[in-house]
Amino acid sequence: MTAGATTSDTEPSIVEPAVDIVRRTPTDAAVLLACHVNPDGDALGSMLGFGLALRRLGFTQVSASFPEPYEVPEPFAFLPGLDLLVDPSAVPARPALGISFDASSPQRLGELTVPLAAAPAWVVVDHHVSNVGFGSLRVVDPDAAATAVLAADMIDRLGVALDPAIATCLYVGLATDTGSFRFGTTTPRVLRLAAQLVEAGADPAGIARHVFDSRPFAAIRLLSDVLARAELDPYAARGRGLVSAYATPAELSRYGQSVGVLESFMDVVRTANEADVACLLRPVGEDRWSVSLRSRGDTDVSAVAVALGGGGHRLAAGFLGTGTAESVLESVRKELESGTA
Repeated sequence: MTAGATTSDTEPSIVEPAVDIVRRTPTDAAVLLACHVNPDGDALGSMLGFGLALRRLGFTQVSASFPEPYEVPEPFAFLPGLDLLVDPSAVPARPALGISFDASSPQRLGELTVPLAAAPAWVVVDHHVSNVGFGSLRVVDPDAAATAVLAADMIDRLGVALDPAIATCLYVGLATDTGSFRFGTTTPRVLRLAAQLVEAGADPAGIARHVFDSRPFAAIRLLSDVLARAELDPYAARGRGLVSAYATPAELSRYGQSVGVLESFMDVVRTANEADVACLLRPVGEDRWSVSLRSRGDTDVSAVAVALGGGGHRLAAGFLGTGTAESVLESVRKELESGTA
């Protein structure tokens, strides 16, 4: 990718003000990068890829973080740039510049909203249609396939040539949010960007092995327990059907697995063809759940997520729920019947 090439669906006027802010920031100033709680490949990949680009520009105080629970999901533990990460309790209290990635609301950034809001400039980089509008400058394009697309465009306009590390991070973001290029967001521009990233050194086979095709045997045993508990309600979502499943903290402890291993379980649960909506609950604390929602196309799950305090896209969304797993699932069922989804 060469400077000046347009790599995303966003208009230059959306990206350029944010790029100008980065250019005006002294390279010895503290810069805080943040992404949403329980980060996925797009959140981590876009954030770390951009952080590595800032290093290439000579920035010496770049910190990256995400809210508690502060644990990098196992599929992304191979990503370049992990040395940029710091515990959310150790980030600069008043950075010169704050940039958040892939978060549709301040709530998704948890405790990091405090230092981000304290920065003279807080740039929000996101592609969720449910973005509520926050920060001091927004680079938000719901038509972008992934936040990594916007990060790639900003990196390009900053004049940073792609290298294998940056390309790997961005490719992970692009591949995960397009479902390995299976979703309807896979446009010709997305494929052209993927080709540029591969040309720059991203290894599709190696990335797929880490992100999609590898898990500990204990995680397979855990998956069997989760699937044994899965339930199908063909009458939910006003007759469109709901398939749901969850893992318990006790099961994670029994198999010695972190909550991050559950990220890929949705790819199995959502294949039930009798249900338009899939719901997976991951425990993230005492009676606290990270809830993932997926739709085959007939249901707007972002409307459900927004109503329950989260956000996302029409076909993929999520929120943080509190209470028992059964009570959180019941709240999802009620929203699916409400007529907004």
